Amino acid sequence: MIAFSLRLAVSGGREAVARLVIIAAAVAIGVGLLLSTLASINAVGKANERVLWTNSGAASRTETAPVDPLWWWDHSDFFDGKEIFRLDVAATGPTAPVPPGLTKLPAPGEYYASPALAELLRKTAAVELGDRFPGRMAGVLGAEALPSPDSLFLVEGRTPGEIEHMPGASKVTTIATALPPSCDNDCPGLGTRGDAMTLILSVVAGALIFPVVIFIGTATRLSAATREQRYAAMRLVGATPRQVSVISAVESTVAAVAGTVVGFGLFLLLRPLVATIPFTGNRFFAEDLTLTPLQMAATALGVPVAAAVAARLALRRVTISPLGVTRRVTPKPPGHWRVVPLLAGLAELGYFVNRRPDTTNGQTAAYLTGFLVIMLGLVIAGPWITMVAARAVALRTSRPATLIAVRRLADDPKAGFRSVAGLVLALFVTTATVCIIGTINDSRGTLSGDPQTRVAVGQSGRMEDPPMTDAVSEKLLADLRAVPGFRGLSLGHDNPQGLGRLPGERPWFSPSLVLCSDLAQVPVVGRCPAGASVAGVPPWAFLDLRSNAKAEWPAAPVSAEEAARLPVRSIYVTTDGSTAAMEQTRTLLTKANPAYASRTVGDWGSAQQRQLAGWRQLANVVLLTTLPIAGCSLAVSVVAGLTDRKRPFAMLRLTGAPLRLLQRVIGLESALPLLAVAAIATGTGFAASAMFLKSQMHYDLVSPGAVYFVLVALGLAASLGIIASTLPLLKRITGPEAARNG
Repeated sequence: MIAFSLRLAVSGGREAVARLVIIAAAVAIGVGLLLSTLASINAVGKANERVLWTNSGAASRTETAPVDPLWWWDHSDFFDGKEIFRLDVAATGPTAPVPPGLTKLPAPGEYYASPALAELLRKTAAVELGDRFPGRMAGVLGAEALPSPDSLFLVEGRTPGEIEHMPGASKVTTIATALPPSCDNDCPGLGTRGDAMTLILSVVAGALIFPVVIFIGTATRLSAATREQRYAAMRLVGATPRQVSVISAVESTVAAVAGTVVGFGLFLLLRPLVATIPFTGNRFFAEDLTLTPLQMAATALGVPVAAAVAARLALRRVTISPLGVTRRVTPKPPGHWRVVPLLAGLAELGYFVNRRPDTTNGQTAAYLTGFLVIMLGLVIAGPWITMVAARAVALRTSRPATLIAVRRLADDPKAGFRSVAGLVLALFVTTATVCIIGTINDSRGTLSGDPQTRVAVGQSGRMEDPPMTDAVSEKLLADLRAVPGFRGLSLGHDNPQGLGRLPGERPWFSPSLVLCSDLAQVPVVGRCPAGASVAGVPPWAFLDLRSNAKAEWPAAPVSAEEAARLPVRSIYVTTDGSTAAMEQTRTLLTKANPAYASRTVGDWGSAQQRQLAGWRQLANVVLLTTLPIAGCSLAVSVVAGLTDRKRPFAMLRLTGAPLRLLQRVIGLESALPLLAVAAIATGTGFAASAMFLKSQMHYDLVSPGAVYFVLVALGLAASLGIIASTLPLLKRITGPEAARNG
């Protein structure tokens, strides 16, 4: 029976082969995208494992070994918004542990850099970066020490005396291979939150797979009418329902198996490209994009089985009765219940507004479930929305083409919606993605005004933290002012009595005392009250993401001379914003104050900006993938509908119906459900994103810009163009021979 089914699958000539090829292509795309998503989730875990060694200096670690201790001081540096992990080490004996990526410890005056940092050092002037690292480069770190090929890591050799008094320095006897029991800001190797990335990538996978599944279903229904008649004829000559089920399942399974094999090959071809997408803010190593045996087996077996089940369901009426095809009647109209899943998904997201789950796993379950149910609900509710729209149009038109189109849609809205389902989902995903990312960008404070020109080094505003230095050397001040692009300089002095504190400010948080003459040099920070000589400026104002030029800080009851004699908590410099000026300033500050990281506004915002950039990249991937797939699904569906109805259309042409009339009918049958359900999908995207933002981040939805609306308009125009491109086929397939051969 299976051999006969295989012969029958290709016995329909070029049409049958084309159908199998299209199904196989749809399956290949789906499998390739699914495997790429699974591999990306696995790569996040591997990247996290390779960075665990950087936690060796955490205070909560208690592992010991009979070796010479290694002085360990990990700290951060930055360059042009990119974080540099710096590790200073000093061996106390020949058996001191060696971090991964090294064959031996660097001697004092030597350092090892990651390949990306070594390349950056070669391309950058020493006054901007290299002068921060005394000594010479002895080699590069191996990949086993790095979470990403973009990682900027440096391991520097020192003497014990140079490290032992640095804040956070410790002795280690073993290199960490797991997370410490607890972390108090001393675990630089926490890595990417895998649960959060699983949530994001799962939503992306759903957004990608839904249109692919619809494409597969659409391709499977190519020439459905012809095949149904063939299977019904088999039933009439004695074939059992089981035999017909086997034949239909084999036909789809052959294409699915071929598509699955090609999908694995497509994954291998895509792997280098997927590795370049900064899902976590940095690229993956291509070798980290691997699959587990269970994932490969589940995909290889599950996809063909799913295809066989889909074929069985698609042709179930033939297996029930051999006359199920010939006795065609108007399908039962879709009921109101179809909107229930869509409303349930929206209600689920709405429930969690002001009730955000406490755990990440709870949030993943809440939001992922809500978005997936909404996408499923749009597919289920689509036929009902199409029917309602068609009936509404039918009451308000008298044109023959429009009447024929809307009556057909009202009689069989499932077929009408099926052709546009992929595009509708793509539009929902696009709307939700753009709204969420745009609102986060706006609410978290993207760099604005002139704040990106600022560089600062110093201690926090906590009163228990000691000042950075008793005094700043005149040479350092002169060197800073000599940097090309220098604009202004201000010193933040110690304030042990908490003078000039803002009303309601936390009692353990002390503002810095800033001379008004200094503050006038850096107007982006704010200004003093009229007549004041010293103001209390909160430390966050120096590196705020937004300009505070209009802020007036409280006057402090202390003279300028008294404040100038106090120890210095921070040094603050403004520049013209050029990378050269910013990094040369940072290098001078880092060399003068090695125990403190020099930060810019871009550094404070870099983590969130990289995260948002990764999300924008994901949004681009979703758009660039789903829209073409949805477009292909639309084209295939329209062609399939034309092919299945070629005899009725041929008869209409023989009775005098003009070709242009029939083309308008086909166009309206596809355009009406597209526009009607697209409006619902867009509104649903706005509503879902608004509830997610309010629940998860307490943000109010910000309307997307004009670019979004232009893209949506272009997408709908392109969809209508795809529909129009299939209309010339109507003339070819509705000739007199179609009526004779029907």
